[in-house]
Amino acid sequence: MATKVDLNADMGESYGRWTLGDDAALMPHLTSANIACGFHGGDPHVMRRTVALALEHGVGIGAHVAFPDLIGFGRRRLAATPEEVEDYIVYQAGAVRAFAEAAGGRLQHVKPHGALYTSIVDSPELARAAASAVAALGPDVILLMPPAVATAAAEARVPFVPEGYVDLDYDAAGKLVLERAKQVRDPQEMGEKAVRLVRERRVRTIDGGDLELEVESICVHGDAPNAPEIARAIRTTLEAAGVELAPLADLQAVTR
Repeated sequence: MATKVDLNADMGESYGRWTLGDDAALMPHLTSANIACGFHGGDPHVMRRTVALALEHGVGIGAHVAFPDLIGFGRRRLAATPEEVEDYIVYQAGAVRAFAEAAGGRLQHVKPHGALYTSIVDSPELARAAASAVAALGPDVILLMPPAVATAAAEARVPFVPEGYVDLDYDAAGKLVLERAKQVRDPQEMGEKAVRLVRERRVRTIDGGDLELEVESICVHGDAPNAPEIARAIRTTLEAAGVELAPLADLQAVTR
């Protein structure tokens, strides 16, 4: 059983006058934040404010990179080459890194979003491109993705942390069941699922079976209607079970 896990969330996805999620209420419960970079959500002002919020609460700063699909919220697959994917990742991560360093912080990690995330999981070529992009950002930048991407990260010698979900469902094949709009889920149930995932390395699938999943980070979706309540319940329940929460950089420091 893992004694330390990271609790991350996708956030900073508001844009202009359009607001999505409650980042201020969500951030205090996290250890790492995946900040949108303008391709699927977010803009320069939102990035700056979200980075400042993360630093205020001691939360690790990550770039939540996506396909250039603002109108589709990054949930539509694009026919992109590995080279294009690599450029998309470096470009977006560079924006978050600049805001982080300007505020006295640093870029801790990179996590793809939506259709880019699933495309990388499904394609060894795109997985290698993603790992190569993160490697180009420096030896201390971590790639946060499902266990399936671990091999590509190892080949590129990129620090890697495997993540899992409790506020999304898995199908029998181990694939995430993506939602067009997030459901309201019971926070206590999410906390109990998180403890089972950490303790037993298992999560229930939509067909009633069990999926074996070894992860070191759990993700909460910031666009869920009750995301802060879910994150609070997960953190409280994990801590009550004797699991320490720590940002990704701390987990990597232990394994090195």
